[in-house]
Amino acid sequence: MENRFKYIVKEEDKELRIKELLKRRFGFSSRLLTKLKKGEHVFLNGESIKMYEKGRPGDEITVTLPKEISDFEPQPIPIDIIYEDRDLLILNKQPGYVVHPTKGHPDNTIANGVMKHMLDRGESYKIRFINRLDRDTSGVLLIGKNSHSQDYLTKQFQEGTVVRKYIAVVKGIVKNNSGTIDEPIGRPIEGDIKRTVMPDGAPSVTHYRVIERFIEHTLVELKLETGRTHQIRVHMTHIGHPIVGDDLYGYAEDLIERQALHASEVIFDHPVTRQRMSISADLPQDIKVLIQELKSK
Repeated sequence: MENRFKYIVKEEDKELRIKELLKRRFGFSSRLLTKLKKGEHVFLNGESIKMYEKGRPGDEITVTLPKEISDFEPQPIPIDIIYEDRDLLILNKQPGYVVHPTKGHPDNTIANGVMKHMLDRGESYKIRFINRLDRDTSGVLLIGKNSHSQDYLTKQFQEGTVVRKYIAVVKGIVKNNSGTIDEPIGRPIEGDIKRTVMPDGAPSVTHYRVIERFIEHTLVELKLETGRTHQIRVHMTHIGHPIVGDDLYGYAEDLIERQALHASEVIFDHPVTRQRMSISADLPQDIKVLIQELKSK
């Protein structure tokens, strides 16, 4: 599979050098442009061209991205594919798996499963996780198959144009039908995984909306305006409604074996087509069972 971009030079492009044209028309980052400059990756009417040259109206510019591949060990880790094309792989991540190898989890990660999927399809790309989900959080997980996809989507996250929605079951009855938690989050102990609301923390904003109230719990939809580590878990605990099953933040229950938190939807612009996309992930069985149990009480 080769990542190839094509563009026909227009009249308004004739004074632009190829480097600037690629940046404007494809949204290529400066880092990617530097990589393209080092090899024969940019062609004008089929002939290799330097980045400082210019095209004429009607010329065809073709760009092939450098070939890359990750070196994760391929393992038969189950992956639930929601969407895939030559630029993106989007999964409904199952709970219980770390996204990529770490010192504490060197294998049996989502990355190992994606590596096997890639090789089974005869493809070659570097696995780039664009958003991160905790080990026991399920839902939409975005993977870029090339550096442009990663850069373009990361920029959208930074600019706040990506919409991220989550579904969670929390302790207690959330009184207001909707609200916003605007509290800075930091790490009180260096090296500790646990975060908390603290005055000198990073700005963090979470919006919530009540979906359904039960006898002692509430089903909520949450939308992230920022993306701090454990943001939803910290914010909901801070307002007195920790997520069911979240033992790290003090609310472990027998109702479910992990935190009842699911990344339900991500809305973004495709890195190549620029089409606005809405990707949703079905609730996993354990959260469905939890909701039914709470309804029956």
